This record gives sequence, C-alpha cells and structure tokens, in this order.
Amino acid sequence: MSSARPRLPGASSSPLFCPEGAPPSRFPGRRHGRFPRARPVVGYRVRYVTGRARRARAALAAVVTWAGLLAGAAGCAADGTVGGAFGPPAVKDVIRVTPGDGSKGVRPDSALRVRVPEGRLESVEVVASQDARESPVPGRVAADGLTWRPDDERLALAAKYTVDAVAVDGQGRRSARHTTFSTYVPEERFIGHVAPEDRSTVGTGMIVSLEFNRRITRRAAVERAVRVTARPAAEIRPHWFGDDRLDFRPEEYWKPGTEVTVDLNLRDIEGAPGVYGLQRRTFTFTVGRSQVSVVDAAAHTMRVRRDGELLATVPVTAGARKTPTYNGKMVITEMLEVTRMNSRTVGFGGEYDIPDVPHAIRLTSSGTFLHGNYWAGSGVFGSSNVSHGCVGLRDVKGGGADTPAAWFFDRSLVGDVVEVVNSKDKKVAPDNGLGGWNMNWKEWKKGGAVKRP
Repeated sequence: MSSARPRLPGASSSPLFCPEGAPPSRFPGRRHGRFPRARPVVGYRVRYVTGRARRARAALAAVVTWAGLLAGAAGCAADGTVGGAFGPPAVKDVIRVTPGDGSKGVRPDSALRVRVPEGRLESVEVVASQDARESPVPGRVAADGLTWRPDDERLALAAKYTVDAVAVDGQGRRSARHTTFSTYVPEERFIGHVAPEDRSTVGTGMIVSLEFNRRITRRAAVERAVRVTARPAAEIRPHWFGDDRLDFRPEEYWKPGTEVTVDLNLRDIEGAPGVYGLQRRTFTFTVGRSQVSVVDAAAHTMRVRRDGELLATVPVTAGARKTPTYNGKMVITEMLEVTRMNSRTVGFGGEYDIPDVPHAIRLTSSGTFLHGNYWAGSGVFGSSNVSHGCVGLRDVKGGGADTPAAWFFDRSLVGDVVEVVNSKDKKVAPDNGLGGWNMNWKEWKKGGAVKRP
C-alpha cells in the first residue's frame, strides 16, 4: 500500500514547503509540509490539524467565550435581562406600557396602551384602585396580538392603575412586566341632589329632578351620564332648567305600579372646565296609586280623585284678589306635620309669621303650600279666598285628626298632582317646583342637550 497522500483536485505536483515567515519547527530534522498556493479548493474542507493544535485552539475559544460573558454581564439590566450586544432586549423594550411606569397626575383623556413590537401579548391584567376599592379594567388584545387597549378609553380620576402583562416573542421566550401610574386629582367636584328619595313610593305625577351644586356648562356630557328607565317601559326625556337643574319625565303621568331606576354615572365626568362629577350611584322608586286633586279657585272647592274616581269634594280658601294662587299643575314635593310660615321668606313684608302651621304640603319652590288653616273663620272655607297664595283647608291649632286638612294629608303622597284652575293669577312656571307638566311634550323634548329624534 502506498503511503503517499491523495492529491487534491487542482493541487500542484511541486514539493511541499513551509509558508514564508512560519516559525521554525519544534522538531528538528522533521520535514515541513506545505500547502499549495494554487486555486481555491471547492467542495472540500481541509483540516490537517494535529491533536495538540486542536487542544490549543479549544483553549483559546474558551478564553474568548468567558471574556464575552464577562463583558455581557457588565451590561445586565435592572429587570434581570442581559443587555449588551449578545443578550436579549430589556423587558421595557419587549413590553411597552403607556402611560409610563411611575407617572403621576395623568389626565383622564390620556391613552392607556400595552404594546409589543413583535410576537404577541399573552395576557394583560389592569386594576384601578379608587376610593379604597379595586376594580378590574376590562379590555381586549387586538387580532394581531400586538396591542391591548381598555374598553373604556377614559381613565378614572384620583386613581392608581396597576398593569401586569406577559408577552411571547417570535422565538417562544416569555417576558413579564409590572408597571403603575396614578391619575389627576381634581380640585373641584360637583354632585347632583336627586328627587324623589331612594326606595320611596310616590304619586303618578313625580318628576325626576337633579339639582347640581355647581354650574354645568357641558350639559351633553352630564346628560349622557344620567340614565332613567322604567318598568313597564316608557319613553322618558330630559329637560334642562338653567345651568344647575336637569329634570326627567314621560309624556303622560306614570302608570301606577311603575318601577323607575335612576343611574348616576357622574364620577369623573367634566361638567364644566376643571369641575368633575363625584357620584356613581343608583336610585329607585315605585309609583303608587293615581291621585289628582283639582282646586277650583272660583268655586272654592277641591275635588280629590283616586284612580279616576271621585273620593271627596273639600271646601277650600285660595289666594285673595291681590295675592292669587297660581294656576296650573303642581306636584307635591314635601309634606310637613307642622311648619313655620313667615311672609318675609316669600317676598312679602311682615304681614304674617305663623310658627305652627299644621298639615303643610309644599306645591312650589317659591312657597305655595296646601295646608291646614286654624286662624281664619270657619265661614271662609268654601265661600271666599283670603290667603296670600296658598290653598287652605279647615284645621285646628296643633293639627286635628279628623279635620279636612288631616284627611287630605293622610291620603297624599309626594308626587301627587294638585291642579289649580279659575284663579286670577298666571300659570305656574315649569321650573317652579316640579311644574314640568305645564309644558307640552314637544316643548319638553326641546330642552335636552343631546339631540334625539
């Protein structure tokens, strides 16, 4: 068998030689081989390396590898990922959250987003802590898996948000990120005082009325945040009276037995520049039987009808010629067993100051009452009008139990309608108490800030 090495294709047949400048042989007397200078070798990988040289190269590679690891370790990020040219990207670059971690005073219209540049978001959990209560923030990941956004784009005020996200990159590696931020705390707030009272039973003429403690200039935003519904269903429309009052009513009186729900979602609604709502609450009330009483100022009588049937005709005294009673439909808003009535509080001089008016039923905010009267002679009831604009029923000092005033008081509810006809005065204004029934349906619907058909 020949010991000669096989000739590679394209190799020269000239004797082997040491490359120019090569170090002297460590083994004197041994002939050096040489590689040809000829054309590149194609299709062969030449590795004429002795075992000792191979071990030397492995040692050198190990030194280079450890040097690289040490250099990379010097660039470790605070989140535990390795930086530098050879490490994976930092978590904040893999999962990007806005607003930024630790942000304070974030405005409610700022966008909350969780994004990844590649791969996909595996899970996103966001929690808002407000008023010592934690609430999950619902949201969804886009179809491409790159972005998460909340269902409600508006951020809560005076709240702390916590974001926990997990993402998977294109190579199957998971990254997790935890961030927090807090939102703007407003200096001014508004609330709405609601009538009727929660869980009350009222008459069929009740109008839902909200009176705000601040002027509302962004009416449409506030109106959208108030929802009034009924069971059985009824069309209910809003009407603004000035900048601080919003009323709701159906076209006709409520049907007896109707259950009405008022949802106030005013929290964080900007009612005026820099003034935000504070309430998130639900009120309910039930409509009782129907009772409508008609006061005929000329005949000096009041006909009381319950569910359409006449209960009684009661003799009354209405407003005198110089101080007549308003005409029109008025709704009972307050019932007092006894109260003080002072003429100075309703725009008159010192004409009267009665400390113990019995069975007082308020009809208007300007001071019209239907009440018991013990100081007028019994002959005036049913025959003449002598009051300063109120409707008086016969009573006794301290309030009797079997007088006409007591009878009517015991059979009345807040929300019942009292209508005055044939008086010498004008019709009561729709915003004087709950006088909205004096406005026709077309006019009423025009008073909403949100345009509807």
